[in-house]
Amino acid sequence: MGFFDRYYYGKAGKADYTQDDMPANRFQLFWEVLRVRFWSLLRLNLMQLVFWLPFLLLTLATLFGLYGALGEAGAMQGEGAARTAADTLWGILNTYALLLAPCILITGPSTAAAAHVTRNWARDQHAFIWNDFKEAFKANWKQGLCASAITSLFPAFLAVGLSFYGSLAQTFPLAVVAQALLVLVAALWALALAFLYPLMVGYELGMRGLLRNALMLSLGRLPFVTAIRLATALPLIVAVVLMLWGNLYGLLFAGLYYALIGFALHRLVYASFANAVFDRYVNPRIEGAPVNLGLRPSDDEDDAES
Repeated sequence: MGFFDRYYYGKAGKADYTQDDMPANRFQLFWEVLRVRFWSLLRLNLMQLVFWLPFLLLTLATLFGLYGALGEAGAMQGEGAARTAADTLWGILNTYALLLAPCILITGPSTAAAAHVTRNWARDQHAFIWNDFKEAFKANWKQGLCASAITSLFPAFLAVGLSFYGSLAQTFPLAVVAQALLVLVAALWALALAFLYPLMVGYELGMRGLLRNALMLSLGRLPFVTAIRLATALPLIVAVVLMLWGNLYGLLFAGLYYALIGFALHRLVYASFANAVFDRYVNPRIEGAPVNLGLRPSDDEDDAES
């Protein structure tokens, strides 16, 4: 059998693909999609990188600045020197929090577009990278920009709030409770983002409905969404830990990881997880909504069809 025969009729001796060969769960489907769509994820990441590049460069520059400040702090001695070093580090972080706002603001529409493409892939549906990205960008840019605008406020919100209540706690100890609440609100928003963009591209909801449902789903699946968010943040966490030990290779690796595939890969992780949660809690409540797209039909579904 020649090349063109194999192209049109398949490889000789290889069995046809049947329903039994389909993934049984979202975890299996994720790895199958990652294997098949790996190079497409690199292309999708490059399209996102256009919008995430300011964030990436600012973060890396800040981490290198912190590394230098930590080195100088290690060489200082005395209580006054330690206080000066702490003020320097806190000043770098405050500047980073303020400059981060416009860098995050511009990412919302592209994140929504990438969420649409990866949503289709995570359901084993086709998506043209450029065309689907462009159409989803145009359809969701307002809500995407609103979501990224809210996200962009949190770094400065935390920096100002923690600094203010930290100073207040020296004379009013209960101000520590306010600091904890600030961190809790920011953490809840970070968890809700795992559902916000998949909801945005999958359902016709107003912004209030998106926020409410994203928060409810994140609270309902709190242990799982927390584990997934920590897993996707692991490259940056490892890089920061290595930096504190005086090793800069972690920062270079993290920068390369996000520049090549990190942003798109994380969107695929969130889409796969969100699809599983939607199939369990959302789609069964919507008449006619498809469930378990891309997965092997269960025995109940087979019986219903017959």
